Amino acid sequence: MMKKSYAKVNIFLKIANKRDNYHELVSRFVRVHSLYDLVSFEKSNNTKFNIIGDFACKLESNTVYKAYKLLEKYDSVKTFFQNHDVKIEKNIPEFAGLGGGSSNAATFLIMTNEYCNLNLSKDELCEIAVKIGADVPFFVYEYDSANVRGIGEIVEKFDEEILDIQTITPKIKCDTGEIFSIFRNKFYKQIQDDEALKLLNTKSIDILNQLDIYTANDLYEPAVNAYSLLKEYEKKDWYFSGSGSSFFKVNNNG
Repeated sequence: MMKKSYAKVNIFLKIANKRDNYHELVSRFVRVHSLYDLVSFEKSNNTKFNIIGDFACKLESNTVYKAYKLLEKYDSVKTFFQNHDVKIEKNIPEFAGLGGGSSNAATFLIMTNEYCNLNLSKDELCEIAVKIGADVPFFVYEYDSANVRGIGEIVEKFDEEILDIQTITPKIKCDTGEIFSIFRNKFYKQIQDDEALKLLNTKSIDILNQLDIYTANDLYEPAVNAYSLLKEYEKKDWYFSGSGSSFFKVNNNG
């Protein structure tokens, strides 16, 4: 019982609006095939839910634990995890803008749905996923490339060639809340509907050929404002994922 839990990058990330305390996004999420964690279910003698893995957070804050709590109402789930541990082999850096925790939660939802015979559709899993985190629905749908809008709940498959993506993650832990706060106070802007539509209909490789690291991601400038060391990793043809701290490039970017 093992499944790959892939990383993602944001080809572009634009702020479209405010919704209560959240920012609505317009973004292109692309799966990174060369970078993934491994999630497995293993027989155990534990009588309560248990995760084996190297995590920087407490169990209650773990996205997989949050996913379990939302599925705990199903008797088959509760019974299954009384004699199975969840094991996660981490390769995706944490606090890096690559969606590792969100990917783990989505992979857990997909596997639990299968092994506990819940028979939930992708849309039903998405309704659970959005309660865990903004990036989780993208991973639930398992698309290689998708346009993501709202607070992450609107995920639309985007058909394009699979990209060979290379990532680098500085040893800088970016605080997403702090970066959004700086964005609101110093760099706030909203993408216009016509600009958003153009990006949503353009291939990722073409977007990267047209935009630079600052124009592709609205969060890069506030991230640099908070963490000036990020500037040292700024190179031609490299871009910034999410709220960081990871940079990425496309190796077949001609």
